[in-house]
Amino acid sequence: MEAIFEKAFVKALRKHSGIKSQVENKVRMIMEQPLALGEPLKGNFRGFYSCPVKKSFIIIYLYCHSCRKKGDDVFVACSDCSDRDAETIKFVLLGPHDEAYGI
Repeated sequence: MEAIFEKAFVKALRKHSGIKSQVENKVRMIMEQPLALGEPLKGNFRGFYSCPVKKSFIIIYLYCHSCRKKGDDVFVACSDCSDRDAETIKFVLLGPHDEAYGI
């Protein structure tokens, strides 16, 4: 399983460094069971999954295998999709619920 961390995710991790160990632990757990821990998102976030780190603080990620299997790769349109193995997880966003969804 390969993990990719988008710039926005890394920047948010620096901003919220107080929970870095909790985020690292949750990332490990997601890497082991990406579909069991994540909740599939809908609408503008179709193809993505969210997983809580703590009460209202979430990680948003893509699991390439699931994205392709469901046909969501057409909607997500990752620029490097064809270059990535299906067993890749892209950690896209991290933050308080409303901030992560851009509300």
